[in-house]
Amino acid sequence: MQTILGANGQIAEEVTRELFRDHTHDIRLVSRNPRKVHDTDTLVSADLTDAEATDRAVRGSDIAYLTVGLPMDSGTWEEKFPVIMRNTIDACEKHGTKLVFFDNTYMYPGTTEPQTESTGFAPNGRKGRVRAKIATMLQDEIAAGRIEATIGRAPEFYGPGKTQSLTNSMVFNRVAAGKRPVVPVSAKTRRSLIWTPDASRAMALIGNTPDAYGQTWHLPIDPDRKTYAQLIELASEITGGRASYTVLPPLVFTVGGLFVQPLKEIQELLPRYHGDNIFDTSKFANRFPDFDVTTYSEGISQLMNHPRTAD
Repeated sequence: MQTILGANGQIAEEVTRELFRDHTHDIRLVSRNPRKVHDTDTLVSADLTDAEATDRAVRGSDIAYLTVGLPMDSGTWEEKFPVIMRNTIDACEKHGTKLVFFDNTYMYPGTTEPQTESTGFAPNGRKGRVRAKIATMLQDEIAAGRIEATIGRAPEFYGPGKTQSLTNSMVFNRVAAGKRPVVPVSAKTRRSLIWTPDASRAMALIGNTPDAYGQTWHLPIDPDRKTYAQLIELASEITGGRASYTVLPPLVFTVGGLFVQPLKEIQELLPRYHGDNIFDTSKFANRFPDFDVTTYSEGISQLMNHPRTAD
C-alpha cells in the first residue's frame, strides 16, 4: 500500500493519479477530510499533528508521501510543520515505511547562484527557517540510518486545477481572464517554475525507484528558463491579447504588508525576484532521461485554454 499524507491538495491528487496509472491501485488517502480520487482509494481521516492519528494513518504502508500544505502564515508553519514532520518520521520508523517528502525552496538563499541539491540553507524569513528545520530533521534521520526516505524539492508552482502560486494568481489567471497581469519586482529576470503535474509524476517516480532513496532530488522543470516578460508574451500570443503588464516594486509589498497579511507573508521571498532564479535539475534529468518535461509553451497553452477566474 502507498499512502498520501496531506491528501486533497493539487500535488497530492496528481500523485494519487500517477500512482494509480503506473504503480499501484492500493492507495490510502489521509487528511482531515479526505476525498476519493479513484473508487478503490481507501480514506483515513487524521490530524497529522496528532502522533497517534499519524501512526494509525501510516500503519501498513510500504511508502508514504508527505505532501501537506498549510496556509501562508508564519505562525501556523512554526506551530504545525515541525510536529507533522516529527510524527511522520516516528510513524515511518516504527512501521518500516519508506517516506517521500515533497519539499520547497524557501530555505535557499535569495541570490542568483544556481540552486543545486547541495546548496546550503540560508533562509530569509520565518517560513524559510521552518522549512530548513524540517528538511534538516529528515536529513539527520536518513544519515543516522533510522529511516529510508527521499526528498523531492520543487521551486514555485504554476499549473492547472487548484494550483496555488504567486505566478498563477498574479500572472496567468489574470491573462486568461483578460486582465492586466502584475509582476513582482522585475519582469526581466529568469524564473524557475515547475508544472504541478510534472512535480507529482516525478514524486511518484522517485518513490518507486529504490536507488532514489537517501537523497534529495530537484524535481524537473523546463530548462529553457524565461522571464516574466517572455512568459506573458507567450500567454498573450495564445489568447490574442496584448503583452502588457505592471511591475510591483518591493515598496508595494512593504507598505501593503502593514495592512494585508498575504502581502506581508510574501516579503521574505522577494529577494529571489531581483535577479535570475536558477533551479538546477540536471541530477534528475541525468538519472531519469526519459522523463517527459512539460515545456512552458505547453503548460501555458493548457492554462489559457482552461482558464480560472483571476484573483
